[in-house]
Amino acid sequence: MALSSLEDVTKSGRNIVDTLRNSRIGSYVYPVVAAEFANWRDEQRAWRDSAVLFDQSHHMAELTVDGPDAGRFLESLSINSFKNFPVDRAKHYVPVSPEGYVIGDVICFHLEEDQYVLVGRAPTVNWVEYNARKGGHSVKTIRDDRSPSRPDGNKVERRHYRFQIQGPNAPQILEKLNGGPVPDIKFFHMDRINIAGRKVRALRHGMAGAPGLEVFGPYAEKDEIRAAILEAGKEFDLYQVGSRAYSTNTLESGWIPSPLPAVYTGEEMKAYREWLPADGYEATGSIGGSFVSDDIRDYYSTPWELGYGFYIKNDHDFVGRAALEKMQGRRHRKKVTFEWNGDDVTKVIASGFQRDELPYKWIDFPVANYASSSFDRIMRGDRMVGLSMFSGYSFNERCMLSLGVVDDDVEIGDVLTLVWGEPDGGTDKTATEKHRQAEIRVRVSAAPYAREARENYVESWRTRAA
Repeated sequence: MALSSLEDVTKSGRNIVDTLRNSRIGSYVYPVVAAEFANWRDEQRAWRDSAVLFDQSHHMAELTVDGPDAGRFLESLSINSFKNFPVDRAKHYVPVSPEGYVIGDVICFHLEEDQYVLVGRAPTVNWVEYNARKGGHSVKTIRDDRSPSRPDGNKVERRHYRFQIQGPNAPQILEKLNGGPVPDIKFFHMDRINIAGRKVRALRHGMAGAPGLEVFGPYAEKDEIRAAILEAGKEFDLYQVGSRAYSTNTLESGWIPSPLPAVYTGEEMKAYREWLPADGYEATGSIGGSFVSDDIRDYYSTPWELGYGFYIKNDHDFVGRAALEKMQGRRHRKKVTFEWNGDDVTKVIASGFQRDELPYKWIDFPVANYASSSFDRIMRGDRMVGLSMFSGYSFNERCMLSLGVVDDDVEIGDVLTLVWGEPDGGTDKTATEKHRQAEIRVRVSAAPYAREARENYVESWRTRAA
């Protein structure tokens, strides 16, 4: 019988963990944007040494929510308070399930008095759209899904373009574009600047360790705005960043981008699972890594683990509030960066050139993830003390890094063991070749890892301890 919903998938007879661990969807793709414009090493270097242009126009879903109840509606689904959230501000928006586990996260832009735009991965957009369609609030939504992963030459259209201009030379580029000093925009505040004779909305942001601006506007103006930015950046060593390097900036700046959405359990979420399609993100996304459990809840994340605990404000009613209040006094895992031992990494890579035995799981460069959500065991002796959740290579740091969580008694500087690769030769994922597991020593380091991010970001989820 054909499956029509996520609920059908969870009830199809196979454990949902097994289904997701063997998903055939393939590796996560950053669509449309060229893989490289120069080479990914110099593109990484440029966000630390000069300036970069990130094209964020294609890989994120977007949901516009407007109407007289828009603010109250969005707050009812979020751990964040909407007090002191006026127009021309943005917020890192985090909804949780009724059980208190993170569904996802997006950036919420407050554009007009009763209009907000959510930008990020599909799980949060799906959850908000579902609740808007349930009724009970005077809101309407407009959805713009991410571009196709493999457009195969077909024309791609979005509602908005999104560019980030980052790096130590970004202020000079922005001033040249603006035709004079740029407004002093505070972190996660918005204002307007001039680009190519247009008033363009700009958000103060900082993804790559150095503060910069994210600019956005109608997609029809995309080529014109990009051309102006590139022209202004010529004398300031501006690099366009391709899709290979783009996602690795988070390894230095400390955001875990793809926690598993906590939607697969709980009777209160059944109607939502019935609404979600059987071919959607939640039903087809893949789980990878050496950690294996029969209980899907073991792959969920709490807000505290991801560094979002201080967002939780009990000044409003929201889905999951009661569950979080019960969790409040517990000891929580904390977010860290793992610095991989170079000798162990090269041993794993070298096995790919040996013919006498099965190689270790290949480590791809610069992003090593081979699933939608990754979970590799972090061990202290025979005891698992954490999980590595997003991994890749930083040319700036000359090492492999990963972001993850550890028990609260693990200290910065501790040397632990990461189990790389899946048991029993690997799963049926298309991105998983037959392999054996390897043990890689990792040193526990701060998150963010990059000094620039730690010292120059205002206090936020990137810099606060859980």
